[in-house]
Amino acid sequence: MIKYSKNIIHRSILVFSLALAVLIPVKANYFYDYSPLACQAYDEIINLKIDAAHKTIAQLKQDEPENLVSHHLENYIDFFKIFINEEEEEFKRLEKNKNRRLQALKKGPQDSPYHLFIQAEIQLQWALARMKFEEYLNAFTEVSKAYKQLIQNSERHPNFIANKKSLGIIHALIGTVPENYKWGIKLLGGMEGTIAQGKSEIEEVLNYAEANHFLFEQETIFMYTFLMLHLNNDPQAAWQIVNNELLDLDKSPLACFAKANVAMRTGRSEVAIEILKNRPKGKEYHPFHYLDLILGFAKLYRQDANADKFIKSYVKNYKGKNYIKEAYQKLAWHALLNDKKEDYAKYMVLCQNQGEAILDADKSALKEARAEEMPQAILLKARLLFDGGYYDRALASLENQSVIHLSKFNQQLELSYRKGRILHKMERYDDALEHYQSTLKQGKTSTYFYACNAALQCGLIYEHDQEFDLAINYLNVCLSLRPDSYKNSLHQKAEAALSRVYAKKNN
Repeated sequence: MIKYSKNIIHRSILVFSLALAVLIPVKANYFYDYSPLACQAYDEIINLKIDAAHKTIAQLKQDEPENLVSHHLENYIDFFKIFINEEEEEFKRLEKNKNRRLQALKKGPQDSPYHLFIQAEIQLQWALARMKFEEYLNAFTEVSKAYKQLIQNSERHPNFIANKKSLGIIHALIGTVPENYKWGIKLLGGMEGTIAQGKSEIEEVLNYAEANHFLFEQETIFMYTFLMLHLNNDPQAAWQIVNNELLDLDKSPLACFAKANVAMRTGRSEVAIEILKNRPKGKEYHPFHYLDLILGFAKLYRQDANADKFIKSYVKNYKGKNYIKEAYQKLAWHALLNDKKEDYAKYMVLCQNQGEAILDADKSALKEARAEEMPQAILLKARLLFDGGYYDRALASLENQSVIHLSKFNQQLELSYRKGRILHKMERYDDALEHYQSTLKQGKTSTYFYACNAALQCGLIYEHDQEFDLAINYLNVCLSLRPDSYKNSLHQKAEAALSRVYAKKNN
């Protein structure tokens, strides 16, 4: 019998133990922590310093390999790239990252409030990205998953304020889903919400952020301005929230976009022009060509001679498919206002041949281009001055214009409509209603959008005056009309208004 010394046995046990340690992986202690490095990466992403953010996230993975918030940060980058660039090839290439990240997050501690929250955020971001490419069924499915995860997370962690940031915008959007998309809500089921509920939740988050450090504060401001501007029909409230020191215009192109967008929609084109001219630029920022487009629009509203320069920059550099037709339409208008009718015709041909007609603005531009009917110059000038907030100038341009001088029905209809819109903004509500009702009477059976929007605006005036039954009547008239242009956006605004009016009437 072979005898072994104790030392040999001990050494064998030690070697065997070391071999097992190498072969059997030790379970990692994954966690969620917005550490200083993670916060730095998030700030870089929100400021669109995407290359810098990639480097910071690489450092985060090296220093904190078990910190799962890196997946959240990387998804933010994919989302902003897709949302800003709108390139379908890029969308398809990055799409595979979604499931890989969600799979990795399953390893995280389930008792953390970030566990379900980050998964829901990833679902929501991909839903918004999909809508850019009309993948509505998949988008609805992702919103539904996010909603259920956020509700569950709220039950587990009722004091986790970040839940309300995302739930708030979902609740508000559910309350404004247009009729032709309600099949998605019905199909998935389980989702409920109103504008008032979403508004209240987001305001709670902003109030919390005033007294506490809240990483997602600027993001929540962006959401709140969207809600107030587009869903709650309160552009002045949206202006108040963006017109403060919380948005750093010197560092963030997104902040410039938010404030300039609200400025333009509240008749402050001069402010928008200054913001967009002085926005941060350079190689360190991700390209945001849409800002050139809205700068060109703002200068066109003011009737600047060089407005076309910025619109041309957009169509030259932007590689997506949205707002291309509208850009060529606006270039044609600029040419017409400068008495260059040949250039008008050239740009309208490009309007037909370039870009896609997915958004209402592009559909309207394409319709005009196909009609081969040049806009009436005085009406066009008034329209642009109105869009820029130059109401006195717009009304003055129409004062000597009568239907007698306009031979075509659509021009006569537009004159009545334009006067109503201008007088409405000047808060001359009775005069505005007179023109809106005339527009509705004359144009109710036409395919032009004037009557549909006139009905919507009547509803908004009656909502303002708290004459809720009249408001409901006109908003339903708006929903009953099917114009060739702007139907989706007008109907969504009418749905949002009905939701508000019924809530006010029942209180």
